[in-house]
This record gives sequence, C-alpha cells and structure tokens, in this order.
Amino acid sequence: MSSSDPKTRSKPPTSPPAPDAPPIPPSSWAKRTGFKPKLSGETNASDSGQISLPSRARENNNQPDLEAGRVRPAPPAVNGEQQPANEKGPAEKKRKEADGVNKGSSASSANGHTVNNGAAPQPQQPTRRPSRNEEVVDVLPQNVDDEGFVGRHSHMKYELRDTPGLVPIGLYGFQHYLSMLGSLILIPLVIVPAMGGTYEDTANVVSTVLFVSGVTTLLHSFLGSRLPLIQGSSFVFLAPALAIINSPEFRGLNGNNFKHIMKELQGAIIMASAFQALLGYSGLMSLFLRLINPVVVAPTIAAVGLSFYSYGFPLVGNCLEIGVMQILLVIIFSLYLRKISVLGHRIFLIYAVPLGLVITWGVAFLLTEAGAYSYKGCDTNIPVSNIISEHCRKHVSRMKHCRVDTSHAFKSSPWFRFPYPLQWGTPVFHWKMAIVMCVVSIIASVDSVGSYHASSLLVSSRPPTPGVVSRGIGLEGLSGILAGLWGTGTGSTTLTENVHTIAVTKMGSRRAVELGACVLIVLSLVGKVGGFIASIPEVIVAALLCFMWAMLAALGLSNLRYSEAGSSRNIIIVGLSLFFSLSIPAYFQQYGISPNSNMSAPSYFQPYIVTSHGPFGTKYEGVNYIMNTLLSLNMVIAFIVAVILDNTVPGSRQERGVYVWSESEAARREPAVVKDYELPFRVGQVFRWVKWVGL
Repeated sequence: MSSSDPKTRSKPPTSPPAPDAPPIPPSSWAKRTGFKPKLSGETNASDSGQISLPSRARENNNQPDLEAGRVRPAPPAVNGEQQPANEKGPAEKKRKEADGVNKGSSASSANGHTVNNGAAPQPQQPTRRPSRNEEVVDVLPQNVDDEGFVGRHSHMKYELRDTPGLVPIGLYGFQHYLSMLGSLILIPLVIVPAMGGTYEDTANVVSTVLFVSGVTTLLHSFLGSRLPLIQGSSFVFLAPALAIINSPEFRGLNGNNFKHIMKELQGAIIMASAFQALLGYSGLMSLFLRLINPVVVAPTIAAVGLSFYSYGFPLVGNCLEIGVMQILLVIIFSLYLRKISVLGHRIFLIYAVPLGLVITWGVAFLLTEAGAYSYKGCDTNIPVSNIISEHCRKHVSRMKHCRVDTSHAFKSSPWFRFPYPLQWGTPVFHWKMAIVMCVVSIIASVDSVGSYHASSLLVSSRPPTPGVVSRGIGLEGLSGILAGLWGTGTGSTTLTENVHTIAVTKMGSRRAVELGACVLIVLSLVGKVGGFIASIPEVIVAALLCFMWAMLAALGLSNLRYSEAGSSRNIIIVGLSLFFSLSIPAYFQQYGISPNSNMSAPSYFQPYIVTSHGPFGTKYEGVNYIMNTLLSLNMVIAFIVAVILDNTVPGSRQERGVYVWSESEAARREPAVVKDYELPFRVGQVFRWVKWVGL
C-alpha cells in the first residue's frame, strides 16, 4: 500500500545507465514475429508461451523455462537495475529447488512482474490477442494446436503414473499401438522380399517383430527410461540393413538366400547393440549428451525420412489407382478431417493409417473380384521368364501389383506359432558390417534422446536426469541384442512417432503402454495375424511408407521448436546439414556407374549397392566397405555436419535450444520425479553405486 502513495513512493534513479545501442523501431514483420533488432539470444515470452512484442516495458517479464516446460520468472532487480536473463542474481546463485525456481523469485513474480527494489514499478501491459492473419511463434509446446502438441498436465487425459482402470487403460493402450501400426509392421514388408524371402518368411518375421516389440517395450517401461515409449524396429536401421542385404558377396547365392542374409544381419545387430548397451551403462552417454541438442537431432532424423524418396513413389507407380488412392485417403484423414471428433476422439487423425489401409485394401479386393485385373490366358503364378504371350507380358506387372490374391501368406500361416531365438540359425559375425551398424546405433541413440526429452515435457513432472537417459539407452542396447537373437532384421529402439502419438491421443499413461505390449505379445503368437499383415499388397505398403517417411522427416524438424528456429545460425546449420545429407550420398551412390550400365538390383535399391562401386578403393576391402557404406547414408552425413557446426559455431544456450535435463540432486529431493523415473521393485537399490545410470 505504501508503494502506491505518491509521497512515500521511491523515485527512479535520476541518471539511468545509457543503453548500449539506440533501439530500432520494429517493422511490421518484427511486430508479428517478436524479432529483436539487437540479437541477445534470449526471447521474451508471455504466460501463453508466445513471443511478445519486444518493448522496454516487457523486458522484465517471465522467460520460458525449457527445463520445466513452463514460464520461468525473471531474475529480481538489484539496486534498481534488472539483471540480464543469462546471469544469476544474488538470491539465485545456485539452483537448489527441484523445479529450478527460487522461492523468493517465484513469490515476487507471481503476478507476472518482478520486484524492483527502489525503482518505480513498470506498468503491466495487457496481453494483446494476435489477429488471425498474424504469425504466432511458439517457444514451447504449451498451447493446444492442430497437431496435438500440448503442454503437459493441462490437456493430457492420462499422465505418466495414472491408472484409471483396466477397461480405459486397455482401450487407450490398444488405440496407442493401432495409431503406430505403420511403424511396427512395414519394415519387414520391405526387407524380407529384398532378401529373397517368401510370403511365409515375411509372415514369420512380422510375428517376430510384434513379439520382440512387446517384450522390449515392457522392459523399457520397467527398467529403462520408464516413459510411455513403444520400442520397435526403427526406420533408422532400414537403410544400413538394405545396404548389407545388397552387398556384393550375397549376389548369386545358391539355396536359401533369406536365411543366409538374415544371419549376417543378426550378427551385425547383436554387436552394434552390445556397443549401444556399453555406451549407455558405462556412463559415456551422459558425456555424449552435451553434444546432442535440437539443432543436431532435427536434421539427423529428418534425413532418415528423406533418404527413402527413391523407394516410395516408384513402387506406387506400379499400380497408380491403388497407390494414389491410399496416399490421398491418409492425407484427407490426417489433415482435412483431423478435427472431427467421435465420442471425444479424433478418430481420423489417430487412425489415419489403419483406416486408409482398410478402405484401400477393400477397394482393391472388389476390383480384383470384379475382374478388373484379370486378363485372358494370363496367370500371375507363372514366372515372367516363362511367359510367351506378348499380351500377358504387357499386363503381368499390373496383375502382380494390383491384385490382392497373389499372396498366399494368410492361407499358409499356422494358427499358433511361437517366435523363438535363433530361429533362422546361428548368427554370423563380420566386423565390417558390425562397424557400420555401430555407427547407426549412435544415430538411433540421438533419435531416442530427442524422443525422451519431448515426451517427458508432455507426460512427466520433469525431464529425466542424464543418468535416466543413459539407463534408457543402455536398455535399448539390450533390447537390440534380443532383436538380433530373435531375428527381426533390424535393431530395436524407441520409435520416433511416439511423441506425435502421445500428443494426439493425449494418453501418457505408462500402464496403458504396458498393457498394450502384453496384447502385442499375445497377437504375435497367432500366426494368422502375421500372415494377414504379410498379405498387404506391395503398392499399398509403398503408399503408406510415403506418408510414414514424410511424417518422420516432419517430426525430426519439429525438434527445432525447442530452439530459436528463426536464428540465422540455426537456419544455416540445418540447411547445410540437410543439403549435404542428400548431396554427398548422391555422389557416393552415383560414383562409377555409367548411364547405360545394367544393374542387377531394382532401381529403387540402387542407392544401397554403393559398396561395389564407391569412390574409396584402397587395398583394404573392409575399409572400403565401411567408408563407402557409411558416407552413402544420409542420416550419417546429416549427423556429422550438424554435430560439428552446432558445437563449434558460437550461440547462446537459448538460441541453440540446449536440452536441459533434471539435476540428480534436485530430482532425488522431489517425490514426483522419484516416482516417475525410479526403478520398481527396489531394483534401483542395485544401481545406487552406479550414479550415472539412475536418479
């Protein structure tokens, strides 16, 4: 009350310090975007998480806290002068509270402004509602947007430790896995035919992938990061798997090519996963985390999705009416109908992939039964080389790719089949393939780090500690060893699509993911399920992959929302990383190939046969194999360029969007964080002496 009396109110200093540079009047674009003429690396944010007008009256407002996922109070004023945002005031020399906010600062800034000792209080500026045509920049995923990126606690239906009941958890768990159907089942439909496997082999690998995914998800939920993240065959491992499959030594094999190549993949995956487990459980991952930030994660994961452009639409073109229909349906469901809710669920957004799959498959079945793809005297079971009729030769490709009855996987699959380890034989180990997979396991760890941080901001009270992240990466390595022993064809890691699924379904319960994993294990024992999935036509698979890979690229770039995406530093780094991730592999893939050369592999597999014609031609064949293969992988080039530039080009922590993980000492004092990440059944006591893999 005394501060409002004009007689007793303290007067502002008579000679305030002169500013470093006169403020430049913002242009209309600067007003809309919150651009500061003099870049400081810090952004002002209102309580809604939107960058506001950079006026002098609002410089003392709260700053967005990347660690806590909410607005952080500005440091208190000292001697009438506001402390810079990147410096600690005397009352906040060291962060001791679990949420990183000093109690005194929180109390003084509860009303949206800071305490100014001896200075006139600045007038509170009303929050201006942006007009419809103005661009709004989101600093953190606090607000509800069309894509479902919401702030935690306020809009999540179930958070990490919620257990509302068996029926709701079962329904939401089934919904969670069904929305990620494409990520779980599509990889075996690509690699098994590439290895020369039959439809029955594809069905068996699909069942194995479902089984291993369920088991590793349970392990990760109990003994890993404990976040509601589904584990499975990641697209990160697809490109190196195709490179190994198309190695020169596997050409012209006699007998069962599928089992021979699968055993080679198993050996490489087991050794690479053991390296990843060592990286996590040794604590090296905690040191490696210092190099991994959003500007590194974004182009690396985006390059994974963009690298398969040569596989997507070229296969869709084999039957345009079916493939284009599949792509259009998924686009319509996920974009144009995304806001339609049925019983409170956005069914078209959540189930865009399975709904599009069912409708397209049904239309293709009707066309097949109606005789649209039947030609007189032609049989799809006859090999192309034995077809004499020119009429049948002309239509055989259309019959093979458009008909839905060419696969006999469902009929030949047994009702019960238990996936067991070493079902394809004893793994074969080659050091050159293992080194390639070891490098890829680092990329998979980078992907998982981004997923850990983004999902924790949605469902948990705090981000995990570096020890929890290391523990999660270590368990992903053990999960990859299981995947190698069972023979899934790829390693096991956190699926990138987890974050989007959690945000869209608003389901962050750990119990729902665990129950869904149990259902997945049961379904994997039903052989007909794997046979049904294996019978999906190749054109429909390629059309779905076009959407999934585009989503993967977009999800990778979405990590930039934690940094200053408009910073010229970040724009140049991401742009260079993406460009060179496409250009350098193209050089390696096209090196030594003449325009009229007759390649034995299909055109969509030619980017993965670089080991036989790459520019590295030393006398050491193994070194040539490793260098030609690694430098032809888009994600490896993107990671190398991004991690070097982001860690050498100067930039503030706010500008870079440096991931802020919870401190171990503060996390152990906060019960909510302990309950979120502590290992169950007193298992954590075993790791008390290993501080780098726990709280």
